Amino acid sequence: MRLAFMGTPAFAVPSLAELVASGHEVVAVYSQPPRPRGRGMKLTPSPVQEFAETLGLPVFTPTSMKAPETIEAFRALDLDAACVVAYGQILKREVLEAPRLGCLNLHGSLLPRWRGAAPIQRAIMAGDAETGVQIMQMSEGLDEGPVLLSERLGISPRDTAASLSERMAHIGAGLWPRALAALERGGGQPVAQVGEPTYAKKISPAEARIDWTRRAREVDAHIRGLSPFPGAWFEVEGPEGPVRIKALMSGLAEGSGPAGTVLDDGLTIACGDGAVRLERVQRPGKAAQSADELLRGFAIPAGTVLPSSSEPPRGER
Repeated sequence: MRLAFMGTPAFAVPSLAELVASGHEVVAVYSQPPRPRGRGMKLTPSPVQEFAETLGLPVFTPTSMKAPETIEAFRALDLDAACVVAYGQILKREVLEAPRLGCLNLHGSLLPRWRGAAPIQRAIMAGDAETGVQIMQMSEGLDEGPVLLSERLGISPRDTAASLSERMAHIGAGLWPRALAALERGGGQPVAQVGEPTYAKKISPAEARIDWTRRAREVDAHIRGLSPFPGAWFEVEGPEGPVRIKALMSGLAEGSGPAGTVLDDGLTIACGDGAVRLERVQRPGKAAQSADELLRGFAIPAGTVLPSSSEPPRGER
């Protein structure tokens, strides 16, 4: 089939690789424009753009897919279908209807649960036991289109947003050949979404701070759902003032006490109900490290009380 691929982050790369490997003709790849990254804020292409260029595929990075000239250029591609994976732009009706079979989207949840920008993070943070990947026929509404193909998968108590995302990216990539083959032979019948929708709003910086007054299971899910980015964080008093530390991995632990109290010399923290042990952490400007490695050079002794997100940050009290 004659396809366009539209995607931006690393999550979308396996899908592009699968489409090319399956023998489809990818005549255009659309991705978000290069962004400033790193300490030097150098303009850096997206993972999808970098991968597409290694394959010699033509890449387009329009600032907006709503511009009339961009829409006209898309129409002129004479596509059978467009495959969309975390592209990051709203597509107008003129774009959605331009390909012969329309635009298809790979989404990381079991719709209509977790429509929106952060379905993988929100599923873990909510304590969901399972999620899935689905290919749907795109409509103008936010993730409201009928579903063509689905694959369910469980969420492990050890999953982070990174580990779950990687697994879903590869499982989702494998759905594309089946979905396109079904559409081409007229056998694919998209099914309307059923149930009450929930929305996976974008993660805000304010909600990344850990609230130790919540139950241990909720704190653990909060930490894993935000790992590695943006990273759940807490504040602790250091030799030169307060230090913000990211918690990148945790697990449920034995123990109890006032919320936010460090219970031992291994970074077990009391929560509103139960406790969690921090396993992997990161200080500002430092590489991620185990809790044991952190404690060898940065003391957080038992009895320390860590403030919760319900308390205003220092300097704002």
